[in-house]
Amino acid sequence: MELVIQFIDNFLVLLNAMSIYIIIGLLIAGVLKQLIPDTFVSNHLGNDSVGSVVKATLFGIPLPVCSCSVIPLAQGLRNEGASKGAVQSFLISTPITGVDSILATYSLFGFVFTIFRVISSIIIAISVGLVQNFIQKDDVKRVGDTQSFCGCSSNCETTKKSFSLVSSLKYGYGTLFADMAKPLLIGLILGAVFVTFIPQEYTKLLFENQFLTYFIVMLFAMPLYTCATASLPIAAAFMLQGMSAGAVFIFLTAGPATSMITMSVVYKMLGKTSLIVYLVVIALLAFLFGYIYDTYFTKLSLLMISIDEDEVSLLNNISSVLMIILIFYHLLKDKFRKLENKNTSNIIKANIMNTSSLSFSVEKPKNMSNSNFKQKL
Repeated sequence: MELVIQFIDNFLVLLNAMSIYIIIGLLIAGVLKQLIPDTFVSNHLGNDSVGSVVKATLFGIPLPVCSCSVIPLAQGLRNEGASKGAVQSFLISTPITGVDSILATYSLFGFVFTIFRVISSIIIAISVGLVQNFIQKDDVKRVGDTQSFCGCSSNCETTKKSFSLVSSLKYGYGTLFADMAKPLLIGLILGAVFVTFIPQEYTKLLFENQFLTYFIVMLFAMPLYTCATASLPIAAAFMLQGMSAGAVFIFLTAGPATSMITMSVVYKMLGKTSLIVYLVVIALLAFLFGYIYDTYFTKLSLLMISIDEDEVSLLNNISSVLMIILIFYHLLKDKFRKLENKNTSNIIKANIMNTSSLSFSVEKPKNMSNSNFKQKL
């Protein structure tokens, strides 16, 4: 019973630390969605190897797109004529440097770590694109609008409407949060489980060897689908248990950029060589930046998590309640829709059967009367 209470406390600590920043980040993301046209990126990407890569990276920073939604968007860019390097750079920079991810990173790890993560992610994204374009020349031609530039569950429009606050709220707390609701809840639960049930003495033994920790984290993070924002509570739990900030950086870089889903899309869309370049460059630079952080910035690594309940403001508590409501709304809404559709289908079937039964009962006397009439004749 004591462990259960401790688990709930740890869950709430992580939730309170992140919630207000995610709520604000989603609002800003919704506003950006209204202000930035859907074709903004595709219209500015050419075939120049260096220029297209840099533009793809920089244009991906402000876009309100998560790790899931960036995949169809990148496919659309490819069909629009973007080079392989530009597409790869966009796949890396967009989810990691999203406004919700940046604010959530600051909520848990502070200003220095957040700035380091953003700058290093931009460098990694540009490096991957440049190496790709150097190794493999790309002569793709522009084929037009054959793909949607939407997120996983959003609807695109070819013409940009005037600004709408309602549409901003629907996109931020509806479309965008729907993609991260389940991973975020799983991340919070796993983070609380890791801190509660795994003794710190064991984790310290695991994290003693710096480079071995880097290698294990990389192997663990690369195939795992971790949303850039949803992976943060797991990373915070790792750091609370003694993992270095550099290893945490590797986890937060490799996870969102190299999931099995992303790797399969890169392989099908860009080819085997592009996938190898994508994975190798990300792995090497993530190791490098992780080591740099542990060497020069480790003393500045302070978790921004308040364990004292008295220090948690009313605004944090309200934000936490709102985020939990949003999470369970998005998790349960599809089930309610299926149940509603099933009930509607049953009602329609019942009406059809009643109609058929009524028709049969009306036709029967007619048949009988005709038979009697024939017999009389």
